Formats: sequence, C-alpha cells, structure tokens
Amino acid sequence: MKAIVSVIGKDKKGIIAKVSNILYENDINIEDISQTIMQDYFTMIMMVSISANSDVTKLSDILTKTGEELGVTIRVQHEDIFNAMHKL
Repeated sequence: MKAIVSVIGKDKKGIIAKVSNILYENDINIEDISQTIMQDYFTMIMMVSISANSDVTKLSDILTKTGEELGVTIRVQHEDIFNAMHKL
C-alpha cells in the first residue's frame, strides 16, 4: 500500500532524522520525498510504501506522538485519500 506522510511545523534540527528513523524501524520504504523550509516553517511530504501486514494505526499513533514531541504535525494518509482531498 502506498501512503502519504506529511510533516508541517516550526523548523528545528532532527525532524527528518527522527521521522525517517521511525519509518525505517517499521520496515517502511520512502519512495519519494519533498521538503522545504519557508522562513521558519518546515514542510515535508513523503510517498511511502507500507507492507500489507503493517499496522497503519499504530504507525500513525507513533508519528503523532513524535510530532507532538518535535512541535510539528505529522499525518499518514492512504494515497487514494490524499489524492481525493487534493483534487481540483
């Protein structure tokens, strides 16, 4: 399954390292990544590949908690839901 992981918030060091390490620990492959810093704000969107036996709810909970610790918002959405929400 493909999913979109988005990270938005005030920039600080370690955001990419922390998020990518969590994905690695959960056997999730980052297929594409885009990140930018606009003034003091960090934004990152990743397309990831999640195996069928992965617990997406558990992953979402881990990333949400990590986001709170880092002071950013982290969301995981199935690719189809993300695309439907961003269609014009």
